[in-house]
Order: sequence, then structure tokens, then C-alpha cells
Amino acid sequence: MLHPAVEKAYAILDGTHVDRKIFTELSMLEGGDILDLASLAGKVRDRFAGGFHSCTIMNAKSGACAEDCRFCAQSTHHNARIDRYGLVDADMILDRAAEAFAEGVENFGIVTSGTGYIRTSGDFKQILEAIDLIHRRYPDKNICASLGHLSEETALELSRHDILHYNINIQTNPERYRDLISTTHGANDRIQTILVLKKHGVRICSGGIIGLGESAEDRLALAFSLRDLDVDVIPLNVLIPIPGTPLERQEPVPASEVVKTFALFRLINPTKIIKFAAGRESRMKDFQGLIMLAGANGFITGGYLTTRGREVKDDLDFKDELRKFQ
Repeated sequence: MLHPAVEKAYAILDGTHVDRKIFTELSMLEGGDILDLASLAGKVRDRFAGGFHSCTIMNAKSGACAEDCRFCAQSTHHNARIDRYGLVDADMILDRAAEAFAEGVENFGIVTSGTGYIRTSGDFKQILEAIDLIHRRYPDKNICASLGHLSEETALELSRHDILHYNINIQTNPERYRDLISTTHGANDRIQTILVLKKHGVRICSGGIIGLGESAEDRLALAFSLRDLDVDVIPLNVLIPIPGTPLERQEPVPASEVVKTFALFRLINPTKIIKFAAGRESRMKDFQGLIMLAGANGFITGGYLTTRGREVKDDLDFKDELRKFQ
């Protein structure tokens, strides 16, 4: 027999609004009820969010970030042991994009560490040059970017260079951003970047991290904030505690909680791309397939920024297998 809250949530399949308090009840489910919730989330995805989104990202500038995000290995405030380098040249970015497209990935993202850029900076112009090079060689492929906070001027420039998505994660409940993420900037800085990009017609990729020490209500607050912002792609990460960061000893979130979180994000955002990002292989291990059936319809493949992922070919085979459940 279905849990009463799951039974009520089935109304989402008919396009019916479900009261926020039902989601609070769903966030407290345990045991086999989570599997019923996951099953419903898979049905909602199949009805409202067809297709599959895969992407590969390139860490085009690593380390030396002045922000103090507690989870991040690239912050100068922490002591993580990672490769650190300045912005790579445009030809190197083009070569990496060529590798990704040759492996069968349709979406390629350029990611750089740091707070952001001014429009006249040499690095920003170099990134625009790389975007143009990729467009010229691969006019039918998608280019995305994640470059930190943007001004009106830099957002407009990126829109003129035809990026498909811009990634800037809210990460957690906006009201607890300074407690859980960073003291050097707030969630509103990220939200303002989202709003200015939407003004210029750029599609938004924004999600967060599970396992920071947040509550179930914090996760719901993030899901509803992303719904209210009407973002297009929602990447969800499972925290990988990196030595040298303040969260290096953070206890892992149980797989059941991650499955439940993905399912809730799907029910709250029925039509969106929900993409499994960091932690899929290393933290979820045997349960990543279950999570992909609990409402997700995308993933990052080929590695993350400072941590490794699976081989692209293995992931694309995995995607083909997942389709047999739909």
C-alpha cells in the first residue's frame, strides 16, 4: 500500500498542484516508501521531461579563487592539493571540445575558477575566442560556460556568442548560504547573475550539493527556489569531501536520502533537466542506476573539476541501458 503522501503526490501526473506540506511529508519517508516515491518520480519524468542530457566539462582555469566556499578545493582559503594553473589558451579548449564531441557528447562546458570577469579583461576575451572557435568547427554542437558572477555587460557578451547554458549553482537553501557555503559572497550574488542572463535570453543551469550538513527542509527550499527562478537544467552533486577543505571529514549522506532528494526535485520541477553531477560514481557507486531511475534525465560524464569520473563510453552505454526502463 502506498504511503498517503505518495498517493497524494500522484496528482502531479495530472498536472495538479500539490501543497508544500505534502513535500515536507515526502522528505521524511523511509524504507520501502522511498522506492515508491522514486517510482513516481520516474513516471513524472517520462511524462513531462523526455529526452536525455549528457555533458562534459573542462576545467579551463584551476585554483586561485578568492571565495571561501567550504566544499571547494580551488579556494585560496583552503589547503587542498590540486593542480593550479591560469586560463588555458583557446586552441587547447577547442581540442578538448573536439575530444568530447568525438566521444559522442552533445554538450561541452567551459569552466573557470574565480569570482568572475570584467568585459575588457584579456581572459574573458580569450574565453569568447574559444567559444567562437568551437562554434565555427562544430556549428551543430552545444557550448556552455561557468565563469562565476556576471555583470550586465559580460552576460550580454556571452549571449551574443551563443552559449546554450550558463551554469551558476545556488548550492543550497539561499537563506542558509552563508552558513553552509561561503562568507565571502551570498546566494543573492548568484541569483542576480541568473536574472541578468535570463534577461538576455541565456538558458540557465543551476543546482546544488547534497551532503553539506543541510536539513531536509534546506533541500526542499533549494528545489523550490530553482522552480521559482524557472531554471532550465538542475545539476545535483553529492558532496565529495576533499582533504584540505573545511568539509573533509563530513559524514556521507545515505544513498536512500540521495534517492529521495532526486525524486523530490523531479516532483517539484517536473519539466526540467535534472542532471546527476559529482558524486555519482564515487559516492553513490552501486546505487547510481537507481538514482537515474528516480527522476534524473541527465549526467555529467568524463570527470568533474578536481575529481575524476567514469569514461565517456561507459557512461553512454549506461545511458542506453537506462532507456530500456522507460
